[in-house]
Amino acid sequence: MKRLLGSWIFIAFMLCIDFYVFQALRLVTANLSLKPKWIIYSFYWSFTVMALILFFVLPNIKDEILPAPIKQYLIPILIGFFIAKLVAAIFLFLDDLRRIFYWLGIKLATSFTDKVTYPTEGITRSVFLSWIGIGFGGSIFGTLLYGFGNKYKYRIEKIKMKFENLPLAFKGLKIIHISDIHSGSLDDKKAVEKGIQQIIDQNPDLILFTGDLVNNEASEMEGLKDIFSRLKAPLGVYSILGNHDYGDYKQWPSKEDKIENLNRLKSTHMEMGWRLLLNEHVVIEKENDTLALIGVENWGAKGNFSKYGDLAKAYEGASTHPFKLLMSHDPSHWEAEVCKNFTDIDLMLAGHTHGMQFGVEIPGFRWSPVQYMYKQWAGLYEQASQKLYINRGFGFLGYPGRVGILPEITLIEMV
Repeated sequence: MKRLLGSWIFIAFMLCIDFYVFQALRLVTANLSLKPKWIIYSFYWSFTVMALILFFVLPNIKDEILPAPIKQYLIPILIGFFIAKLVAAIFLFLDDLRRIFYWLGIKLATSFTDKVTYPTEGITRSVFLSWIGIGFGGSIFGTLLYGFGNKYKYRIEKIKMKFENLPLAFKGLKIIHISDIHSGSLDDKKAVEKGIQQIIDQNPDLILFTGDLVNNEASEMEGLKDIFSRLKAPLGVYSILGNHDYGDYKQWPSKEDKIENLNRLKSTHMEMGWRLLLNEHVVIEKENDTLALIGVENWGAKGNFSKYGDLAKAYEGASTHPFKLLMSHDPSHWEAEVCKNFTDIDLMLAGHTHGMQFGVEIPGFRWSPVQYMYKQWAGLYEQASQKLYINRGFGFLGYPGRVGILPEITLIEMV
């Protein structure tokens, strides 16, 4: 009952926004002839009609039978158009508030003198600010559409890290760090192959993957295993699980089916030649030196994500090694547990946030909406002698694109 009521409240809110912005659209198109007006109006309301149809139909359709173009493009476009209208409505509402206060000021003045006059046409929205609101909202929508073309523009982020206690044999070690492949979203195999070739071209000594191989199901990797199995490195390819890998966001026919899916996913890592670390550590040896590579299952301190990780278990026996590198999917794990209880873990690699696939990163300034939930959300962070690096994600989820935050392949060189 509460869910149904919430749905109707959202629909009412959406329609209010639609009608509110439409009044401004009518104002700025007042001087157009009838034909272009109707074309613009039809385009505007068609998004609302499609959104309403999907809103009522989607709950009754199984996700697996929903056509991929609808999931990957139509739904994000409709959401993007609603966000654009919401942004426009904020501008328009601020102008309406200004006019209300202006009108109230005139009313107050007339109570003291009869010489004050006020416009007889009442409170009207300024054409200029209507254009500003619609223009800003339209820019947001256009930017989201432009981002569709960025989802396979892999960027190699090269970073050098210095650690005083790094064993001599590992000086110059080249690590490729990737995260959040989300194979169920990848619809261009050739583009993915180019990304994998970019990794191979770096000639890494070690390759580390920090979780979310799939969106929900192990079967998503069936057409991609051959590509990702090309990743090889002299010191090995190691991986962990992310929150999406457990199948927690899908309704399974039974508990056994969910368990079987997770087991198939674990086998997929093995079939690709990746060593999956499940709350455990391995010792990486080079010449006569060693480092401990620790891998935990998903554990986070933010959001409603399930906790499967056990760092104490994974760490056990690692203290004897001079350098410790942790793979943990969720970056909130770092401040919540690592920095507090495991201060000798030198470097933690994470993913999870994707940089929200939307933001601004220019020299001296970085911003993404995800920073309001995650204090550490992309790139390198340091606290005392400990470091955290967050990969922006190889794949994408939900919104099939990227704006300002490109898909990332991280090349870390130990110096």
